[in-house]
Amino acid sequence: MLVGSVVGTEVGMTAVLGDPEREFNRFVRANTNALLRTAYLLTGDGLAAEELVQDTLVRLYPKWHLVEATEVPLAYVRRSLANGYINHTRRASRRESAVEFLPEHANVVDANERIDDRDQLWALLRTLPERQRTALVLRYFHDLSDDDIATALDCRVGTVRSLISRGLADLLAQI
Repeated sequence: MLVGSVVGTEVGMTAVLGDPEREFNRFVRANTNALLRTAYLLTGDGLAAEELVQDTLVRLYPKWHLVEATEVPLAYVRRSLANGYINHTRRASRRESAVEFLPEHANVVDANERIDDRDQLWALLRTLPERQRTALVLRYFHDLSDDDIATALDCRVGTVRSLISRGLADLLAQI
């Protein structure tokens, strides 16, 4: 194998053997702006977008030869960027938040408040059409699956999901 020999003749398929770092650097220079725009659309924050792009490129660098072997390396990197964003949002540390002061006592709800909340919920449930109310009760009070609810209501699973979605939307609109 000759170092520096050119492989392939198609546009965009030319690679220099023995120098994946050069190809990686060329890719980064040519595509950083496009990747930053994509990352910004995902994160909504310029600094978070830069960090996402950097993390993605750092993660892909050791296996750059695999990225280059794909038909469209930019598409592969964009997909990796999106996966990195999704994984980041799933992490528990992302959902944690710092507070200035810790409360001395946990929020204790007295029994009367719980009864009032329950009465209010039942009053709201009674305003829903029968099938929506039934679907919500079977799902959230009896913890049944979509299939079990569909059997109980003699309908399709998609109908169950629609009933639950509409029922929740109606309840939220009334609150």
